[in-house]
Amino acid sequence: MRFKTLSQFRRPEPLKSVLGNLPRTISMAAYAKAKAFKISELVRDIFKESYEWYGFTLADPARPEFIIDVGLPENDMNLRDYTTLGAMRIAEFHESLPKDRIVNGWIHSHGALNYKLFSTTDEKNNRTVLDFVAAGTRMPLAKMEIPIQNLVLLEKGQFVEKELAKGTVSLITDKPIAEAKILETVYGSFCYSIIIGDSGWHIQKIYFRERGALTGDRSETNITADIEFVDTLRTLTPDEIQTIANEVKVKIQPNLNPPPELIERM
Repeated sequence: MRFKTLSQFRRPEPLKSVLGNLPRTISMAAYAKAKAFKISELVRDIFKESYEWYGFTLADPARPEFIIDVGLPENDMNLRDYTTLGAMRIAEFHESLPKDRIVNGWIHSHGALNYKLFSTTDEKNNRTVLDFVAAGTRMPLAKMEIPIQNLVLLEKGQFVEKELAKGTVSLITDKPIAEAKILETVYGSFCYSIIIGDSGWHIQKIYFRERGALTGDRSETNITADIEFVDTLRTLTPDEIQTIANEVKVKIQPNLNPPPELIERM
């Protein structure tokens, strides 16, 4: 008796058609970078101390992968080595944006610390932000075949109810067909996460989420990403710096006596 080779038992690869790609490098306007470091500078000047703070990176809906600005929401609590990020604050900030702006990520400072890593708290915050920005950065990535064993093809009006018990999936068509493939759209979303330090350093990641439109299969991954700064010919003006200073005074909340339960989570 002759046995088939293992390759003959392998299932054929599912049909896939690529429709788009999520960004693998962060592209940020030099203006937005300058604004982020200016916020850190103003925090030090106004409060006479370096505190962590967070803001959101902003984009045009027509070009969600490009950071054109940084927005400063009201921070709940700012410490020398910690800042809180709540879902309610994200929602409030998102609702306050004009129609020509979306949030595509978040940026926060590690202040004077030379901690060039994403903390456990940072990782949790990254997923929280991704939940909110996913709709704005969502795009079709591929058409992917759904492998179905025992697909039953039925013709409308030409089958009896007991035939629906056969197979794992039933496809009812208006005309008789001999073969069918079912493809779903796989959508992907992304979220940028950038950390900066007072001395000028920065590190960044991109968080990804993919989801099948029919199966609902979902996956989340992240990568450490490079960042490129693009000169858009826009620079911070004295009036803008004064506006940012006024925002810092109102929206940054230094707290030197955090509650014990917060210290335990840090």
